[in-house]
Amino acid sequence: MKFKIIILLFLGVFSNLALGQDLKTEYQKFIITFINNVKNDKEEAVADIISYPFKREYPIPTIKNKTEFIKRYNEIFDVALKNEIVKSNPAKDWSEMGWRGIMLNQGTLWFDTDGRLVSINYQSNFEKDLKSKIIAKEKTKLHSSIAKFKAPECVLETSKFRIRIDDLGSGNYRYASWSIKKGMNEVPDLVITKGKLILDGNGGNHRFEFKKGQYTYECSITPLREKGVSPANLTIYQNKKVILSQEAKIVPR
Repeated sequence: MKFKIIILLFLGVFSNLALGQDLKTEYQKFIITFINNVKNDKEEAVADIISYPFKREYPIPTIKNKTEFIKRYNEIFDVALKNEIVKSNPAKDWSEMGWRGIMLNQGTLWFDTDGRLVSINYQSNFEKDLKSKIIAKEKTKLHSSIAKFKAPECVLETSKFRIRIDDLGSGNYRYASWSIKKGMNEVPDLVITKGKLILDGNGGNHRFEFKKGQYTYECSITPLREKGVSPANLTIYQNKKVILSQEAKIVPR
């Protein structure tokens, strides 16, 4: 986890230096409004500019709508996050990152250029505790052969496969897959360990790579993407030649 944070901070700082310009006035306007709404705890006003469904760090449930966001507002916006937002300078601390949108500092928050809040890459103590409880419960529902892991990463579904990726700790990721008709309480059809995580920038886009003999299994996750692009993709290579590529959906909590 420390390694991830270091990489994200490095990429964030590098991106800001490469950009080298202040945020446009037209974008500063809705950022200023957002900052004031957070400062004055205007939960409904913040909820109005959220892009739903609003994802939280897996396996914390996704926020489906405005009503649910207001209910969970204080679970996300704790003192530390509010302070970072309120103390930010709209012109200096917020950066336009091309098609990916506008980010706060090294990617704590992301807006699109239409003024919609699309991502919060921050986890309060409440959410950290909730995540731990969900993981403990989830382990009891999996097949015993894959019930041990440090943290779950995601569950993907293609037209043919159900794929589960877990963090086993120390930079070791596990790939388990089933036929789409099978459940995760059944024996996996394929399990590969010693996978690696590859970060694509600091906006949350990343991919996992797993190797087994002459085959490489790549799962790409793209929270920040252009319209019409699938949120995930499974690509299988045989000696670097693509033998299968399928769009995937990320199974919500």
